[in-house]
Amino acid sequence: MERATVTSLLSHPSNPHLIHISSPFCHSLHTQENEAVLASACGDGTVKLWHVGAPPASNPLCSFADHAREVAGLSWNCVRRNLLLSASWDDTVRLWDAAAPAPLGTFTGHTYCVYAAVWAPAHADVFASASGDCSVKVWDARRPPGPPTLSLAAGGYEVLAADWCKYNDCLLATGSVDKTVSIWDVRRPAGPVAVLRGHSYAVRRVAWSPHSPTTLASCSYDMSVRLWDTAAGEDACVRVWDQHTEFAVGLDWSTLVEGRIASAGWDGAVWAWDVRGDPRG
Repeated sequence: MERATVTSLLSHPSNPHLIHISSPFCHSLHTQENEAVLASACGDGTVKLWHVGAPPASNPLCSFADHAREVAGLSWNCVRRNLLLSASWDDTVRLWDAAAPAPLGTFTGHTYCVYAAVWAPAHADVFASASGDCSVKVWDARRPPGPPTLSLAAGGYEVLAADWCKYNDCLLATGSVDKTVSIWDVRRPAGPVAVLRGHSYAVRRVAWSPHSPTTLASCSYDMSVRLWDTAAGEDACVRVWDQHTEFAVGLDWSTLVEGRIASAGWDGAVWAWDVRGDPRG
């Protein structure tokens, strides 16, 4: 069985019982097309596909080795379920078909590490990328290696995370080294429409709720997980969980159980939270 440092895993979205968790060594997503297939992003620059029910000798199913540096993030397409994005420290985003040996396209508009690439949930050809070049870019996947359709300037700070609102396809949340969560309306790209403050260190991941248009979660190097109500103005932070004892770096919502969220940290712990009650470790 192959060995490499795994930086990201992505489970198949067709299995809603599984929660997407990121850690310093692991970030995974199941595919939309086959709930038993797992994609992993690795520190050696590869993206690997695994079958969770297969014996070790049969895994990985395949290995995509086109990136020149560590792969930091993955995103399966929710409409065309065989398509996968990979974001890398080699400054690029690559588009893959799970059944093809080579990337379908390479997107090269960033000038520094790309930490995240996320498909828009309602548009099969639109995705956003977050980068250490202090920008967020929106792309049309039908025209690689063309330029991005939109570039958002993030105020001179590295952007580590991005996620689209599931209820408004024009809203995008980002997490930055400046300790803030920013909400962007892509129809008004001059600046964020809201900035959420409360974290004391860089924001590593943001995730919109699949059950509420105004509920957003974030986790940070300050070891906390925060819940935000984007409609609440200055009192946007409604919950703080601080059980992690090291950087909190992974976060996602359950699509089946409303209000259920999970976080992962460098402390080796995964916490499952109910936004309406107490955490369950």
